[in-house]
Amino acid sequence: MRVFVDTNIIVSAILFPKSKVAEAFSIILKEHCLVICQYTIEELEEVFRNKFPEKIGSIKKFMNELTYDIVDIPQKIDYSKYPKIRDQNDLPILISAILSNSDILLTGDKDFEDIEIKKPVIMKPRDFIIKYKDIR
Repeated sequence: MRVFVDTNIIVSAILFPKSKVAEAFSIILKEHCLVICQYTIEELEEVFRNKFPEKIGSIKKFMNELTYDIVDIPQKIDYSKYPKIRDQNDLPILISAILSNSDILLTGDKDFEDIEIKKPVIMKPRDFIIKYKDIR
């Protein structure tokens, strides 16, 4: 199964390796195909540069150890084709998740809660763990 992860999932997995988010991330790495986009990598670096500059080295090390599919959004986007989202800064994540043919978009961001789409299914880490922890 293809699981697209939002930036906040990667940030939490790096900073809190014993958290539920890190557990969900671990399940993805072991059992599924991790999908991210270039926007996620750029946003990740920006978050660490601005909020956790002393841990900036952790990002490259962490990302270099992962296996993932990387997708990007097209340069020109017809925004009318995609669901509305409260925070327009999250639109590249949503579009990338849709265009990557991911089955799940894993996020802790509340701005995704009201979006109604069939695919990808938008899930929080806790719900992902409950549904996929011991399924093989």
